[in-house]
Amino acid sequence: MGDCNETLRELEAFLDQELTDGGQAVVHAHLEHCPDCLEAYEFHAELKAVIAQKCRSDQLPPGLAERIRACFGDDVAPPAS
Repeated sequence: MGDCNETLRELEAFLDQELTDGGQAVVHAHLEHCPDCLEAYEFHAELKAVIAQKCRSDQLPPGLAERIRACFGDDVAPPAS
């Protein structure tokens, strides 16, 4: 994945560890050699961390999680008990 555009398209999946092991390795290798993509990665990683930190205690409005699940049907795991 020497292509920066492809790396940037896969960045969110990389951050969420949703790529195959091979895909993770390819993006990681690209980031080691591309300062521009590494900068984008660092920005997205920090943004994700800040959002997670700030939203940790926020409660979803009643029924929102169920409406979201309904939009995705069987593609979303059921809520944890």
